[in-house]
Amino acid sequence: MTPREITDRMLEKDAFSRWLGIEVDEVGFGESRIHFTVREEMCNGHGTAHGGIAHSASDSAFAFACNAHGAKAVAAETQTSYLRPLYPGDRVDLHCTELHRGRKLGRYKVDVTRDGEPVALFRSTCYYLDEEW
Repeated sequence: MTPREITDRMLEKDAFSRWLGIEVDEVGFGESRIHFTVREEMCNGHGTAHGGIAHSASDSAFAFACNAHGAKAVAAETQTSYLRPLYPGDRVDLHCTELHRGRKLGRYKVDVTRDGEPVALFRSTCYYLDEEW
């Protein structure tokens, strides 16, 4: 399967990514580019996007990138650093890149931006299962 076919198959079963409104702009081996728009129901009591929104969207970008090689992969560890708040109506762009791919573990980062300005940084490790897409 191609990286795009794998991503499309994943999205079919991923109700949460669909709820986020994620659009996949590009996917390749170990890389993905996605975007979504912050909605009112994604916001917290401060009127800004709940931290879980940027984290969850980053997790989706990471999942698409690390599964694109064909081996099924799951998150082993994730971490998000928040740099700036997101607001309703903001278009958020996420770019995931592979930093290292070993036999069982892979290391990735997701740059989260609004209008080219960094708003969050997500770093993650995946575990490759002994199962193919």
